[in-house]
Amino acid sequence: MATAMVRPRNGKMIAGVCAALAARFGIPKALVRIGFVLFGLFGIGEFVYIALWVIIPKEA
Repeated sequence: MATAMVRPRNGKMIAGVCAALAARFGIPKALVRIGFVLFGLFGIGEFVYIALWVIIPKEA
């Protein structure tokens, strides 16, 4: 886990936040996306996604 977390240009659906998290922690993108959907049902997923969208830099 020594690599920097960046939002990829390829393999993303909206902003690449889930793809960046999946690549960083070595888990499937689908699992991360399902997690955000579940957190979205409780009202916090959208805020976390937007915050990470702003915080995680785009891949060069």
